[in-house]
Amino acid sequence: MVAAVKLQRHTGRLRAGRFLAEGPNLVEAAARHGLVLEVFATEAAAQRHSELLAGLTVHEVTERAAKALSETVTPSGLVAVCTPPDVALADVLAARPRLVLVAVATSEPGNAGTLIRIADAMGADAVVLTDDSVDPYNGKCLRASAGSIFALPVLEAPDSAVLVAELRSAGLTVRATTLDADNTLDAVDLTRPTAWLFGSEAHGLAADVARLADERVRVPMWGGAESLNVAAAAAICMYESARSLRLG
Repeated sequence: MVAAVKLQRHTGRLRAGRFLAEGPNLVEAAARHGLVLEVFATEAAAQRHSELLAGLTVHEVTERAAKALSETVTPSGLVAVCTPPDVALADVLAARPRLVLVAVATSEPGNAGTLIRIADAMGADAVVLTDDSVDPYNGKCLRASAGSIFALPVLEAPDSAVLVAELRSAGLTVRATTLDADNTLDAVDLTRPTAWLFGSEAHGLAADVARLADERVRVPMWGGAESLNVAAAAAICMYESARSLRLG
């Protein structure tokens, strides 16, 4: 229990190589992929989710202990200690991916989780977080991903310049979304395998990172809004890429 509480912190997760999944949806998704090591559950939660917990190692805890493990306002009484998926960028690239989402300097965990969920929905082959992005196993990120973090490879890369070179070597066209791009999304050839670079919500994609891309693209807008948030832009770009790859 004490060791599990430490997993609420990034340093604790890093040292232990473990993370917490809270709530029945995340616990079920993690269990389905064989990532659950043990579960802490209140008596009520254990009874309520008995079918889900069948075959798992379960420790019954008090409501107070469950609250100490929880990061939510209303604890579910169900928290699993999990091991991250064993996946490497080299393995993903060796499989010749066709669609990859790269989150650059994404510090807000809710945004990171949403991007992971979008990538999963669009059938992407991987998500890569780079340039000091948030830990993908942050509790808020996990919840925002709605379990999608377990459905596709989610990796971390320390340096976007090195990452872009690796993506290009794997046969991917690297595209960046910028507001001042000459090319619009509806005018580029999206039938080629693509890695999309998306910047942070607050600052967008840094100019030096955007320059690394093979092509800079903007989403055409006909209304009065000056820009889209990163999740909206990513959803549009990933959808158009996925549709073109399926048709092309």
